Amino acid sequence: MVDFRALSAVAVLFALVAAGPVHAADCPGNPNAIGTSRTLYIDSIEHIRLGMMQYPESLPLADHEVVLTFDDGPLPPHTGHVLQTLASECVKATFFLIGRMAKTYPEWVRKVHEAGHTIGTHSQNHPLRFNHMTTEQIDQEVEGGITSVAAALGDRNEIAPFFRIPGLLRSDTVEHYLASKSLMAWSADFPADDWRRISSKEIAARALRRIEARGRGMLLLHDIKPATAVALPIILHELKKRGYHIVHVVPASAEHPKTVTRIADWASRKHKAPSSTVAWPLPSLTIETLLAEPTLPVPDPQNLGLDLAGMSQRPASSWPPVATVPSDVANARAPTLPVPELKTFGIGRNAVPIFAVSVQKRYAVGRSASHHRVATRAPQQSGKVATSHHRRRATPRPVANAGTPHVHVARKPPGAP
Repeated sequence: MVDFRALSAVAVLFALVAAGPVHAADCPGNPNAIGTSRTLYIDSIEHIRLGMMQYPESLPLADHEVVLTFDDGPLPPHTGHVLQTLASECVKATFFLIGRMAKTYPEWVRKVHEAGHTIGTHSQNHPLRFNHMTTEQIDQEVEGGITSVAAALGDRNEIAPFFRIPGLLRSDTVEHYLASKSLMAWSADFPADDWRRISSKEIAARALRRIEARGRGMLLLHDIKPATAVALPIILHELKKRGYHIVHVVPASAEHPKTVTRIADWASRKHKAPSSTVAWPLPSLTIETLLAEPTLPVPDPQNLGLDLAGMSQRPASSWPPVATVPSDVANARAPTLPVPELKTFGIGRNAVPIFAVSVQKRYAVGRSASHHRVATRAPQQSGKVATSHHRRRATPRPVANAGTPHVHVARKPPGAP
């Protein structure tokens, strides 16, 4: 009896192999590059919304396949550093460009295109209110962004019909508009939180941890962030080490028909119902802050995630540039605090805690607490005070400045340690 399910799986595998090389590309000058394993051609009309963070469908990727996406660019020099790393690893990615950034840096739009990456759009001004905008406002932002990127490229047809909503702030109005324009809404399967104030080392750690949790998917990064440019080589190196492959996504065309897939291949493994809000902090970036004069913090190798121990082994021409730190600083031990004791607070060895206070008249307390007269109220006797005496009653000695409220510290009792 013929197993039609097995034949179907073989047919899909054959189609994936035919779409491009399954192994890493032969990367000139870098035999250890991860490369791009294959190209996935998709129809933006058949599958209009992608990304398991928000939608029931995602890209039809096999196990250990990853798609890289970058938002908010271009912004030199950081976009240039990202392009340099991708070229050195022979990796192709998808860039979602902002219209105003494209108008400001049109030459960098062309550099992204000339490097063979897919270009989608990310609105004209990146407003973080898409989920509250009217159809007319959405049209101005979406169409404006496409027009600006097309002007930089000189050809609107070079733009993929892929759109990522700023802040992932989806709404029914936005999604219906995009579908009416045959634009595919791209969410993501996992972010690396690189818009937050975290080091490049932490960006790489979060990206790899989330990729490993699902085993496949599209990663959301930002090419405008310097820490992301530093983290990208780490991410690619670790993905290669762990047996992952990079997939390049391109819109299907007459020259490149869509890749044959099954409906089940597009299903998200962990889908949550769409929501008008997202479950992570929104980036505080706006187009104004991106184009403003940058204010850089004081350089700190730890913030950049640099490997201080391996700095001397890296070539001078490699990216990222390596900072130099004195060995006594790099190898310094964490500071420790002393165990609290009396001398820590400036109190002498012969001092004992305060235990006598006189408001009307100040007295020096006797040598032993056991010699003091102790007053207690007798039970069942109102208005009387019963006193108990020890063998010898201490005689109070008046002290100068009598009548001044004062707290006096007794001398050390005999025999005290």
